[in-house]
Amino acid sequence: MHRMQNVTVLVVDDDAMTRQTLSIALADDYETVTAKDGREALDLFTREDIDIILSDLDMPGMSGIELLEEISKSESAPPVIIITGQGTIESAVQAMKLGAYDFVTKPVNIDRLMLLIEKTLENKRLKEENVRLKQKIRESYPDLNLIGASPEMKKITDLALQVASTKATVLIEGESGTGKELVTNIIHYNSPVADGPFIKMNCSAFAEGVLESELFGHEKGAFTGAVATKKGRFELADGGTLFLDEVGEMPPSIQVKLLRFLQEKEFERVGGSKTLKVDVRIISATNKKLEDLVKEGTFRDDLYYRLRVVKIEVPPLRKRKQDIEPLVVNFIRKFSHLHGKPIKGLSDEVMHLMKGYNWPGNIRELINCIESSVVMSRSDIIDIDVIPEYLTYRTIDADTDMEGGLLQDMERKTIAEVLNESGGDKTKAAKRLGIGLRTLYRKIEKYGLD
Repeated sequence: MHRMQNVTVLVVDDDAMTRQTLSIALADDYETVTAKDGREALDLFTREDIDIILSDLDMPGMSGIELLEEISKSESAPPVIIITGQGTIESAVQAMKLGAYDFVTKPVNIDRLMLLIEKTLENKRLKEENVRLKQKIRESYPDLNLIGASPEMKKITDLALQVASTKATVLIEGESGTGKELVTNIIHYNSPVADGPFIKMNCSAFAEGVLESELFGHEKGAFTGAVATKKGRFELADGGTLFLDEVGEMPPSIQVKLLRFLQEKEFERVGGSKTLKVDVRIISATNKKLEDLVKEGTFRDDLYYRLRVVKIEVPPLRKRKQDIEPLVVNFIRKFSHLHGKPIKGLSDEVMHLMKGYNWPGNIRELINCIESSVVMSRSDIIDIDVIPEYLTYRTIDADTDMEGGLLQDMERKTIAEVLNESGGDKTKAAKRLGIGLRTLYRKIEKYGLD
């Protein structure tokens, strides 16, 4: 296990030997401070930057339960792991109801404790990351409408705002990179639970067994390596929104459990028998047509109907070309500021190429293209010399096959004639044609004129 930089663990126990033993055991991986009772621990908490607390339950003066109640009043309350004897496990369970992350029994197994601390800190990191993401999105919220200003995207934004005030499940379909997650952001941050948790989960990123545990959590001992009880994404999203991305990749066994939750709002953790209930709004997204997966028999039709109470279809960028220019302007402004480059805009030739390109990667590809061009540009105008090469090769509209057409035939003849008149001088030919030298080389290669 590697050392966790700048992580401080507060050990609270009235037994000096326990404090010393735990402090020494943790010292190789964490900064440790100790307190002999709850009152001293509370004083340390107000003065020190504490990341996690290990606290005994039964202490003179302020008990572990009382310490937990005081700590939980703070907005920056660190996670608390209770240390308890075999005879006070019921009290430890009560402490978990009050907000403790978990508990360990005496005599403490150091290896298990280290794993539990690691899991606790990871859970803390995820929550903090969720808070940062929420704040970041709130700060940039005025830009969310820049997923597109076309009538198609205006209609989608209006629909997203309309369903935001309800608890209806929403299915968002669209190709990869079209902005499905941004539509989800609009729904969540305009909903009654905008201040609640906003948990995101990619269903294609995990193997079946892992996905089940990640979604529904697991009980201690449910499988090899399950050294502690773990809350799943459903529990973490309680009182908020759970976004299931690539839901079409969900295995049949998980589909059954998700369907049950949508019907009854309840589930069990992996390896557990206790039925849990949470209040979570489900938004799902897929780059496939779920209706086609239903026909193929790989996706349950009853689950499909539950997920698509409201369906939003986000069209690809090639179907809404009028969105390209305002998006380009927005991203140039964003990346110019980010990279400290005084870019004012791009040339007419580059804008023409961008409007003619198909953008198979949609907005995500456009973003990458603009950032690359901003970084590579040597002037305040993005010219053809710094844009990715694929833009000059694949500008044919998806719905129109122009290969071998009259315009290309004329272009080829014109370039050949100018090259011949220029005696093969490509620099002179490029000037006569009114294009960049780099563009001329590409067209020479394209038409086999070299």
